[in-house]
Amino acid sequence: MTSKDDKFVITGGSPIGGEIAVVGAKNAALKALAASLILSEESVIQNVPQIEDIQRLIDIIEDLGVEIKRDGRNYTILDPKIKKAILDPTLHQRTRSSILLAVPILLQHGEVEFAYPGGCVIGKRPIDFFLNGYREFGIDIEENSEGFKLTAKNLKPAKIVFGRISVTGTEAMMMLASRVSGTSEIINAAMEPEVIALGEFLNSCGAKISGLGTTRLTIEGVEKLSGGTFLTPPDRIEAGTFAILAAATNSELTVTNIEPSHMEVFWQLLRQAGVQFELGVNSVKMIPSLDQLKAIPKDIITHEYPGFPTDLQAPMAVLMTQAKGQSLIFETIYEGRLFYVDLLNSMGADIFMADPHRVMISGPTKLQGAKLTSPDIRAGIAMVIAGLIAEGETEIDNIYQIDRGYENIEKRLQSIGAKIERIKS
Repeated sequence: MTSKDDKFVITGGSPIGGEIAVVGAKNAALKALAASLILSEESVIQNVPQIEDIQRLIDIIEDLGVEIKRDGRNYTILDPKIKKAILDPTLHQRTRSSILLAVPILLQHGEVEFAYPGGCVIGKRPIDFFLNGYREFGIDIEENSEGFKLTAKNLKPAKIVFGRISVTGTEAMMMLASRVSGTSEIINAAMEPEVIALGEFLNSCGAKISGLGTTRLTIEGVEKLSGGTFLTPPDRIEAGTFAILAAATNSELTVTNIEPSHMEVFWQLLRQAGVQFELGVNSVKMIPSLDQLKAIPKDIITHEYPGFPTDLQAPMAVLMTQAKGQSLIFETIYEGRLFYVDLLNSMGADIFMADPHRVMISGPTKLQGAKLTSPDIRAGIAMVIAGLIAEGETEIDNIYQIDRGYENIEKRLQSIGAKIERIKS
């Protein structure tokens, strides 16, 4: 368990090299753990990353009375029967993925009560996607000062049309539709590899979901789903983060246990920036190329999969501070996700915020060590990269936010030569 008062102390400029392996994808494992509760039998979730967000969700699931057995990175849900219909607000508000637990509770108890969800405070991230979708399935929703009460008396198949793509919204509606009799559709569905992995897991348990990997899903509801096994795919965000770290520190580094085909737009942006690398079947070898790093003037635009992931936007901004010329980053997914640029500017970066969605980065600039606070998971890891390329010492507070998404990160970075220490509170 991480203390919220722990901090990282980083000394920049030390050579990095060797090999680092990517762990299982946080956003796939969280959804599979939630989905295991709509099954009727024991299931196993494998290759689960050992991070704070996973532990938070496990705490909530166990609070619901579900018995889970852990063996290393594998979790066995021994019996998916849920004992109560209320999500404990003190637990629920610590991770946003807990919103998915409304589906199994509704299916088992016919009702659920939960507080407003927690997790990262990035932009508004409304839960309208979920509430509007639930209404289409015939679920009654009462909102009060504490949160929501949902009642499912007469579930019916639904046609869900998302005005904007929502990954977790797609996953929640897919889970619910797979257990509601009749044919449901999801239009403008998310196509992320994690969504496909979840759909394939449910299909292996007897669900009838077609169209995975496209924007239109058709789901034939079934009365019950058997148990199954879910192998968590590699974390493409962590893979991209380590690749950026190597490029920014001018290091030869091999990143293993990746799925390169999940990251095509990212590789293309690195090529545009002059970064040299060699892709393997499930690895990438990063080759020192900082002296030829050039700015990307207009193509760093975050977009839903298969576009450039918003979760790699902050690390990419750090890389562009070392590129020659002026880069533009356009964040189209979340409001408020660019406010970390003040932290980079305090280190000597030259970044101009044109508006809440666009920043212009002029480079290359030398970064200096500074005292920073991690604003969220992804900006937090970007600050770690900045600290590793800065002159002098960098302190990062609020590293609980980093621990939420990156397993044992300081020890893994130490293993490739990074000078990073966790100072216990």
